Amino acid sequence: MTQEQMKKVLEIGVKLSSERDLDRLLEEILSCVMELAGCDAGTLYLLDGGVLRFRFSRNLSLKNYSNGGGMAPVPLSRENVCALAFLEDRTICVDDVYHCSEYDFPGPRRYDALTGYRTQSMLVVPMHGRDGEKPGVLQLINALDPEGRVCPFPPDMALVLESVASQAALAIQNVRYTQEIHELFHSFVRVMSTAIDERSPYNANHSRRMAQCGGKFVDWLNARAEERGEEPPFPPARREELLMSIWLHDIGKVTTPLEVMDKANRLPPLQYARLDNHLLDAWYCAKIDCLEGRITEQELESITLSTCWAGELTEEMNEAEFLSDEQLECLADFKNRTYTDRGYTRPWITDEEYAMLTIRKGTLAPEELEKMRRHVVMTDKMLSQIHFSRSLSHVRSWAASHHEKLNGTGYPRGLKGEEIPYEVRIITILDIFDALVADDRPYKKAKTVEQALKILGFGVKDGELDPELADLFTQSRCWEGLYHEEEPT
Repeated sequence: MTQEQMKKVLEIGVKLSSERDLDRLLEEILSCVMELAGCDAGTLYLLDGGVLRFRFSRNLSLKNYSNGGGMAPVPLSRENVCALAFLEDRTICVDDVYHCSEYDFPGPRRYDALTGYRTQSMLVVPMHGRDGEKPGVLQLINALDPEGRVCPFPPDMALVLESVASQAALAIQNVRYTQEIHELFHSFVRVMSTAIDERSPYNANHSRRMAQCGGKFVDWLNARAEERGEEPPFPPARREELLMSIWLHDIGKVTTPLEVMDKANRLPPLQYARLDNHLLDAWYCAKIDCLEGRITEQELESITLSTCWAGELTEEMNEAEFLSDEQLECLADFKNRTYTDRGYTRPWITDEEYAMLTIRKGTLAPEELEKMRRHVVMTDKMLSQIHFSRSLSHVRSWAASHHEKLNGTGYPRGLKGEEIPYEVRIITILDIFDALVADDRPYKKAKTVEQALKILGFGVKDGELDPELADLFTQSRCWEGLYHEEEPT
């Protein structure tokens, strides 16, 4: 190996070690090897599923370049010289394929017949990686002398290319291992997120829908920027970081009690049954009092109507998404009503039942709401245990801040304005939108898209949401195909 060749080999090693994209790496490998060998054409094959797949090819004199699309794979049989080199794990060097009795060359002959090219010299080198793995084969064609004439490959070139092929194999393995680790981590995140969602039947697809909708939204933002001649706001690394944050934003809900997450009504079933029994007992006691002459028939009729009305009202309020002032006033009229049962005075509605039934919005009492809100604190705590790569360094803070509002009314830290990153503002809009239109929530009926967008508008008006992002979200229509858009029946 000459000093110049040694220098080129070292330069190739530096180039290959810095590339992280597999396709660009393969292209770089073939280009570097052809330059080092001083040849006119070359092909790189990778082992895949028991065959050699054509990945990249160059032919300088024909000005032909191919990435292997649509090319048939090469079976691992000894009739194909590249497969033979792979199977026998040896370098094959041929001075002229048309005057070689040792090997058959049906592939080059077919290629030459189709293109008018003349394949002559050939050097085929298997790539050797660690642990005896062979990721593929390099096939070089038509070495050129200083005057540009086709000639045999120099005797020492095989050794040089074997060295470079080994570097190439290691580089391919490293990139593949990195991709596998990357995909393993992403798969683990998706599994964790799905497990959290599936923990509650009322939250089964929340994170997945948000990730799908968020991916479509940022892609729309990128396309819009490119149309305007601007830099896309979400290059691949930033897009990945945002979507990772979306997948993990509710991981803290693993610590939220199911009786809080799944609370469909203000009163749990057993507590509501006790309330219903109170009203029934009040009527039975009144009936007995009437039969024994302590109250009149008219008084019994009044109590009958009142208990029936109280039952209908409490059922309605127990299941309502929002409570009106009229409902609250009506319930207050029953608050102090009592009945006497075997000498004991009992309330129609207990203080605890009254407190739960008068929750103005949603189904959770203040202490239950606090338990639910703690999921963002737990999200932050749990994600603090994960060593995120530098490219994912914001995932923890973005995921744990999705309930912050621009006017400072959010939680857990009450961040305001510019304290809330652009990405978090997007996650917040996605989270609210999904919560509104999702048809799997126990405490409310699904909103139509039109209704949800109107509510987002109220959030903008109240200073909670980013007005520009909310407008862009509406323009993007990124929810299409993911949610119903008609009034649910």
